[in-house]
Amino acid sequence: MTQTQIAPWLADSRWPTVPIRFLARLGTGHTPSRSVPEYWENCSIPWITLADVWQLRDGSTDVITDTKEKISEVGLANSAAVRHPAGTVILSRTASVGFSAIMGADMATSQDFATWTCGSKLHPRYLLHALRAMANDLKRVAAGSTHKTIYMPDIEQLRIPAPPIEEQRRIADFLDAETARIDKLSALQSESATLIHERESALLDGTIDELMAHVGAVPFRRFIAGMDQGASPQCDSIPAGPNEWGVLKVSCLRPGLFLPEENKRLPENLTPDVQREIQNGDLLITRANTPQLVGSTAVVQNVRPKLLLSDKIFRIRLLPSTEPRYIAAVARSTRVRSLCGAASNGASQSMANIRFEEVKEWQIPPIDIREQLRVVAQVNERSEHNRALLAIIDKQAALLAERRQALITAAVTGQIDVSTASGRGV
Repeated sequence: MTQTQIAPWLADSRWPTVPIRFLARLGTGHTPSRSVPEYWENCSIPWITLADVWQLRDGSTDVITDTKEKISEVGLANSAAVRHPAGTVILSRTASVGFSAIMGADMATSQDFATWTCGSKLHPRYLLHALRAMANDLKRVAAGSTHKTIYMPDIEQLRIPAPPIEEQRRIADFLDAETARIDKLSALQSESATLIHERESALLDGTIDELMAHVGAVPFRRFIAGMDQGASPQCDSIPAGPNEWGVLKVSCLRPGLFLPEENKRLPENLTPDVQREIQNGDLLITRANTPQLVGSTAVVQNVRPKLLLSDKIFRIRLLPSTEPRYIAAVARSTRVRSLCGAASNGASQSMANIRFEEVKEWQIPPIDIREQLRVVAQVNERSEHNRALLAIIDKQAALLAERRQALITAAVTGQIDVSTASGRGV
């Protein structure tokens, strides 16, 4: 694959472009055999794996100093893993493609990363910014239907503009300052979104607490006529098309929110279980998810045909006198969310489970259908206002991310003179 295919904007560089490996020692990592216990005893060497990519997703972490796992001297000596020196630049090249950082200490990596240890003509911080400039391009060209990968032969061909080392330092200093300014604005937006969510949650809790003070609460089982759940066959990694069958992913549910686009296509050779097809008005609850999201409840609305339940989702059939949207609103309250958290205590950070017997014990204020509809209208009015505010914040965040990327690209290609420019005036 040519560099023009990977990052066409490099053709506009003011400086000549060269393969990174001409200016830095290219390397990668390895995973010592898990079947040899001795390799995983007395582990002291920081070892960067895909489990550490979460630190790098927003691009605000330049130097990685802590890792989820470590490997031992024995494991290092008996595998292809390498201890790279502090200052080495890393790039994730499988699954989570295109995330980069600088090692803050001597570290090893798994085979999921490419590494460059810079020579005297390449500044690590400049290389970091150059890699971030092409992050979106790398994700676009990554190969593979299930796990996206940038293969090492393509890594070897990656090129960057190569200004003199002093110019590299000026560019890095400029981008450090300007991206920090943008990151601060992004953090303030994130704080604003958090406050909006907290305010909506507080208002919802007030409504539910007031109902309970007047009418008390009864177990959810008093409202339930039945329950079913689906299956999770081996599906394609892409979403189903408009006329194709799809199986819902667990990520289709957030508290009070249903995302039908979160599905996987059912292969044509598998027969869909039509009894598990969801319908408008269905009340869905996640049986398994992260501890923060297990028990997420939402009502199916305006959904297209041919979407199936997965085994990680309950579908609740309610008695005729019960409004599904009312149950979904109560399920978003702190009282019910706390019950879900208590039921999943001791679960791993990646996955928790709740049983149907636990769901049936949720405490619900017993009000008639007219009062249920009044509560739903009140909650929806507040939610629509908050969604409008959050949409504005999301749009601003997208514009900031776009500006950040454009600024990095312009600086590393020499389209702006960093010795005189201010990022605010670009």
